[in-house]
Amino acid sequence: MFFGVPTITWAFLAVSLIGAMFTANAFVPVRRVPALFMPSFFGSWLTAELAIHHVFWQSVATLVFVELGALAAWPGWAGLLITFGSWLGLLVLFADGNRARKTFGDALSGVETVRDTKPVPRRQVVLPFSKRRRGVKVTRDIVYRRVAGTVLKLDVLAPEVDGDKRPAIMQIHGGSWVMGDKREQGWPLMSHLAANGWVCFNLNYRLSPGATFPDHLIDLKAGLVWIREHAEQWGIDPDCVTVTGGSAGGHLAALMGLTANDPEYQPGFEDADTSLRAAVPIYGVYDFTSRLGTRRLPFWYRRLERQIMKAFRDEEPEKFRRASPIERIHPGAPPFFVIHGDRDTLAPVEEARYFADQLREASKAPVIYAELGGAQHAFDLFCSPRTAHMLKAVLQFLNAARDHPA
Repeated sequence: MFFGVPTITWAFLAVSLIGAMFTANAFVPVRRVPALFMPSFFGSWLTAELAIHHVFWQSVATLVFVELGALAAWPGWAGLLITFGSWLGLLVLFADGNRARKTFGDALSGVETVRDTKPVPRRQVVLPFSKRRRGVKVTRDIVYRRVAGTVLKLDVLAPEVDGDKRPAIMQIHGGSWVMGDKREQGWPLMSHLAANGWVCFNLNYRLSPGATFPDHLIDLKAGLVWIREHAEQWGIDPDCVTVTGGSAGGHLAALMGLTANDPEYQPGFEDADTSLRAAVPIYGVYDFTSRLGTRRLPFWYRRLERQIMKAFRDEEPEKFRRASPIERIHPGAPPFFVIHGDRDTLAPVEEARYFADQLREASKAPVIYAELGGAQHAFDLFCSPRTAHMLKAVLQFLNAARDHPA
């Protein structure tokens, strides 16, 4: 007993409040408090993309508490009302994920393809780290570059049935330029594309603090050259190579598209072709300069200066400008499909909006922007409804870029 009320009723109220807190945080993640920033991000991310899972475990917990007598006093009934409110919020979050279908449909309303973009069966859209993909073969740990004492490798996902002149895509993992690996990211999208006839290359690259920008970009361009040199081996069309990536990978994918054939980033292979048919940056970072005044905590800029750029913004602003996709926009950019969530706390959505708007004004090629309501950073690591709609949309865009080159 606690204040004359059974302890179980207070416990149920406490658990209900915790569940409601996770739900509320998914709608309004913390952006300005350093100590709460990362816990809030993870809570928001997991709740928004796994909303139905949260409904399930909260339902199980509620049934257990009711069976144990949690409704014997008013705290239990208060907890039940709070739980009902939490479930309502979670259903709204789930609906937000499903609304991505309309968001992508509106964004791609003018995009048509000659090829059939009928989605593959659900069983072929797989979770990250899954080793079995129906209709897809995986070849791992192929060395594509040896540089600065580092052996760089890539994985290949391709249709099981051999083909010729297939389109190809490079996948660039994220991880704030300091961590991450090809084994961890991009697998739902690559599996979907490979099951629909694309050959996918998932590349590692040197990471900071050992690497200093633009080492990361140089490695990836060398990887693109390797892909073209081995086009016959993998049955791909060397003139139809595209790129995608999320977070830091989105930043690098955007720069890959905007700095094609720039000798500054091709030391030792200046004359190689590093052009791309299209780019699909997902929740990318587009500004290193802070010119837009977006809401970033100071630790982000400290990491950027100390570990990635090895320079201070106020002393060498040109380095940061040239590393920012928003500063590298030009009319000759390839088609872009920019995808971002409006609740992203790690990569401000304002940067993505500005980047897409400026690129659309300058580029002669199509620029598509899809802003996903309710989506956090890294939403596509789960096979949620939102991710499923994104897979189909990216396939439609890439097939259009393949069929109707600029």
